[in-house]
Amino acid sequence: MPELPEVETLRRALEHRLQGKTVQTVVIHYTPLVRQPSAEALSQVLPGQRLEAVQRRGKYLLWQWTDYTLVVHLRMEGKFWFGWSEHVQAKHVHAVLTFTDGTVLLYQDVRKFGTWDLVPKGKLHFVPGLEKLGPEPLATDFTPERLARQLAGHARSMIKSALLNQQVVAGLGNIYVDEALFLAKIHPERRVGTLQRRHVKSLHAAMVDVLQRGLAAGGASVRTYRHSNGEEGGFQHQLSVYGREGEPCRRCGQPIRRIVVAGRGTHFCPRCQRLPRSR
Repeated sequence: MPELPEVETLRRALEHRLQGKTVQTVVIHYTPLVRQPSAEALSQVLPGQRLEAVQRRGKYLLWQWTDYTLVVHLRMEGKFWFGWSEHVQAKHVHAVLTFTDGTVLLYQDVRKFGTWDLVPKGKLHFVPGLEKLGPEPLATDFTPERLARQLAGHARSMIKSALLNQQVVAGLGNIYVDEALFLAKIHPERRVGTLQRRHVKSLHAAMVDVLQRGLAAGGASVRTYRHSNGEEGGFQHQLSVYGREGEPCRRCGQPIRRIVVAGRGTHFCPRCQRLPRSR
């Protein structure tokens, strides 16, 4: 699933290419993609709308049109890419937006889990889950103290599970949580309530570090993620633990282990990220 760095990279590219352009036609091939109002209604009201900005909240893309906001969640494998008219029938292309200047934007999703919600401006509360998102981890007001407050109600949860909760921190997923916990030397199964202030401070710094590096590298292409021009991101070449089961830890040489935490495959170093003994 695209996480904060991947979604932000896409946001920047989409805004750069499309800001100020007007939609001419919209074709939805997979109608369940549009949760509200409906695929037919969206195809009727979006033409003529001018794109003012593309914003991001957590893993959501917020397309700000003249009169509406289109809220898109890519889920597992949704992607936008620029193409030509001959690409509209390409495999797994579920939506095509054509702009008045001839630009063609395609939405492709092999798994069909992505969602589109078109709501009137100022009505984001109509989109389930959006208003309950936690703070943005790269925002200037996201401090170690803010992270501690967000974690306070999850003392009995494993730290990996807590960080995957989008109401705790928005935008994190499997890749960047594993990488941040490794950098902070915290075992993914450690209970939140056992973390001391120094651990939270270290975790905060690690989260910011891996997200900034992931963003600078254009995201991680570990599955099907690609930029809107078809190119891969580069952060997959910097990963310390994610996807490296059995390979030597870059810090101590111990083989990286893979376990399941909160139903998610989880990678860590058993030497660098020791689980404290229960007292």
